Amino acid sequence: MERIGEDIPVLVGQTGPLNGQRWMLRKNTTVGRDVTCEIMIPNRQVSRRHATFSVSPEGVILEDLGSKNGTHLNGQILETTVLLKDGDIVQIALAQQFTFLSSDATLPLEYSVDIGSPGELHNRLRLEKRSRQVWVGNEEVIPPLSVSQFQLLEILFENQGKVVTRKEVIQKIWGEENAFEVSEQALDALVRRLRDRLASLDPHFAYITTVRGHGLRLDNPPI
Repeated sequence: MERIGEDIPVLVGQTGPLNGQRWMLRKNTTVGRDVTCEIMIPNRQVSRRHATFSVSPEGVILEDLGSKNGTHLNGQILETTVLLKDGDIVQIALAQQFTFLSSDATLPLEYSVDIGSPGELHNRLRLEKRSRQVWVGNEEVIPPLSVSQFQLLEILFENQGKVVTRKEVIQKIWGEENAFEVSEQALDALVRRLRDRLASLDPHFAYITTVRGHGLRLDNPPI
């Protein structure tokens, strides 16, 4: 099977209007809404010149260009330039998500993650971190979950069957420095939206349980 060239890193469009497209990062590449950008995202949430991927001897450096709605790296707001690592997830505003594959990445050019056949899954719910895909039973959640919804599900998935405190959830999604500004209502609204997305595929099972006085728990029994 054809593989990504060893000397050229790759950017893969995930969720968003550029889903499935790929760019070989041979030179500095700007992402934005303006048609002059190397990667143009036709969405008003995206600034005209939103972020740039700069090729350096050390690797590819990601920089936000003072965008209005921000650039996130692996769920965290980007506040300085960062040297990207293989598998990093880059989110441009809420409009487009990319996966970065480094020069030594070994994923096939027709980018796919080995998740197994949906019919072979052992649990009712499954997620793939790198591609941020989620399956309920044999069906994929489409359109994909938002960044915050996926972060919430990922936290609970990693601790499935265990109670995760509300404080811990808030800190991991919004960051410790912003946790004190996040209201209980904001978390409740996020939980409700995630429940609604999962229920749209499986209305007969409640995956996320609220344990009053303690926190949240993901119940994920075998199929």
